[in-house]
Amino acid sequence: MMSLLKKLNALLAGRDPSEPQPAQPAMPEPAVIVSPRVLVFVYNPIMEPATGKKLNQVMNWSRAEDLSGQFIADILEASGGLARYQIIKRVEVNEFPLKTDGFRYTSKTYMDVMTRVSAGHTPDTVDYQEFLTRYKILQLVAANQIDEVWVFGFPYAGFYESIMGGAGAFFCNSNPLPGTAQCPRRFVIMGFSHERGVGEMLEAFGHRVEFTLDRVYSPIALQNNLWKKFTRYDKTSPGQAEVGNIHFAPNSDKDYEWGNPRYVASRCDDWFNFPNFKNTLKQVNCTEWGGGEIRAHHKWWLKHLPKVGGRTNGIANNWWQYVLDPNRVIV
Repeated sequence: MMSLLKKLNALLAGRDPSEPQPAQPAMPEPAVIVSPRVLVFVYNPIMEPATGKKLNQVMNWSRAEDLSGQFIADILEASGGLARYQIIKRVEVNEFPLKTDGFRYTSKTYMDVMTRVSAGHTPDTVDYQEFLTRYKILQLVAANQIDEVWVFGFPYAGFYESIMGGAGAFFCNSNPLPGTAQCPRRFVIMGFSHERGVGEMLEAFGHRVEFTLDRVYSPIALQNNLWKKFTRYDKTSPGQAEVGNIHFAPNSDKDYEWGNPRYVASRCDDWFNFPNFKNTLKQVNCTEWGGGEIRAHHKWWLKHLPKVGGRTNGIANNWWQYVLDPNRVIV
């Protein structure tokens, strides 16, 4: 029975208390915060036993700790606080990675390649199976102790920018890891480098974004595919530029051209209104995304990824949850 208080409130509001009232609208699904637990491996062999100098010191390359810290901060900022990476363990490896044919560089053979005395070893690809087995990666993922792996290598280390394993793994800038289907959870191994910067780390992550969202939106017809809309740029879609992709800014004429001064009309900032587009259109050129600097462009691009609650056509309006947790992707 209706309580006296409810009847009184209804009468005061001018409603018949005996009539059924419309149901209150459901609260929209909130944007999910994802906090992947990362196991980090740093390949940094000692090159000078007498001094203890490591490879990154001899080559004057960056420290993995500095790169990873800046990368995590950039991802946190770009995602509006929804992507919160946490490093749970860091392992430093005092050797060169093993190749698929059993070859392993020594300090001398590696420096011979870097100084062009000899060519790099072929095949270059690292032995992922040995890596997974040695460090019990599949067991750690299956036991829900880690969510992904980062490997800091260097030129000729042989790691892909990203690769996915686990049951239902899909293409992620490389073919899925073979022999990992017994692992019930999908996971990504990111291949970074001491020799490069945070911008290149963001680029590797950007390709992961592209392949993940390609998969998420694969069942959606082109006319309703919001991911395809997001990646439009003027060269391939004249007058319909949106945000572009990780290699092509809205006004790029060629690959990796983030410094083009040419102005084009773009709806890039309308993505900040997602999913309630307002047809916001403006003229943009490279000054919008850092004048050609790789890290600035990639942060600008990532900041435009939708990160709000609710769903559109059955897909979460927070795209970050799919990128950081591939187990949320329906395959």
